[in-house]
Amino acid sequence: MDVFLPIAQVFVNPVEILLLSAIVGVLSGLFGVGGGFLMTPFLIFMGVPPAYAVANEANNILATSVSGSTTHYLKNTLDYKMGLMIVIGGSIGTTLGIYTFTYFKGIGKIDTVISLAYMYILAIIGTLMLVESLGEIDKAKKNLVERKKLHVHYWIHGLPLRMRFPKSKLYESVFTPIIIGLAVGFIAAIMGIGGAFILVPAMIYIIKMPTKLVPGTSLFVTIFVSVIVTFLHSINYGSIDLMLVFLLVIGSIVGVQVGQKLGEQIDSSGLKALLAILLLVVGIAIAYDTFFAEEIQTETSKMINQDLNFFSKFIKDFSTDMPFFYGLFSIMFAVFLGIGAAFIRRSISKFRKKYFNKTTKESK
Repeated sequence: MDVFLPIAQVFVNPVEILLLSAIVGVLSGLFGVGGGFLMTPFLIFMGVPPAYAVANEANNILATSVSGSTTHYLKNTLDYKMGLMIVIGGSIGTTLGIYTFTYFKGIGKIDTVISLAYMYILAIIGTLMLVESLGEIDKAKKNLVERKKLHVHYWIHGLPLRMRFPKSKLYESVFTPIIIGLAVGFIAAIMGIGGAFILVPAMIYIIKMPTKLVPGTSLFVTIFVSVIVTFLHSINYGSIDLMLVFLLVIGSIVGVQVGQKLGEQIDSSGLKALLAILLLVVGIAIAYDTFFAEEIQTETSKMINQDLNFFSKFIKDFSTDMPFFYGLFSIMFAVFLGIGAAFIRRSISKFRKKYFNKTTKESK
């Protein structure tokens, strides 16, 4: 049975949304990358207008980032100082991204810009991932060990105003994380993604942070970037649909947990090649949808306020009458869902360990 989204003004199948977001969540947990660059195109294919798909996926990423970041906080695997420097750049980048989004929305080209951005990004990422994964598989077959350079210096390492980051044991220019954050924030505002596919490699290869601190710090940064993106999209365009966000968050959080567990047990080299192929296929599908199937979606359903159920009417009126508070509520809604999921996961993990220890003692 289809559900009507009062803000996006389209019908969607809730089971399909839950399944797709769970599958994307599994991929995110398995490979340690954000799922926004997959879920947003999937939403577009399901009939959600691109501008709404971007905003709601950003809110979903906020919830999953809060969940993951809370887990890393409890494990003490976060570099707050480095994260805050990246957030400064991310805030500037997000603001610039929203201005760019507004410009293209004003001239009626935002849907095309989003589609083209995804087409090129997925093609580039998919190709790079495919080449890398095939190389890893080939080396594994030949039992080759590649020696990597320990210190590779780029122009960004020569920037002034160096600062010490005790947690990561680094002495780095403050401009390095700020510039990286600026790029991530700009992309997140336009494409509705967390930017982990840029942020994680940048922190490892450019900033040279310890690997164990990278995932938690990346999620920490993504929280702030997603908050800004969600809030600005909500008050400027009224494009956050809480009904859609709820479905996305539930599916994603469950999927991420499953993906992380699978990632601990299986070798992901071969699976990375499959993910790369999936990205290329999605990129081709977006290209086809943009250039050849553009006129199929000419008319979407419009429902009169009286036809909506109580919950849908409440969401629509709340978004229209109080956009500022609706934006804040959307953020808090995602944050509480994320924190709740993290503590539920921790409780289940403790219970399993306790139960396992108890059964082990009894068997002895």
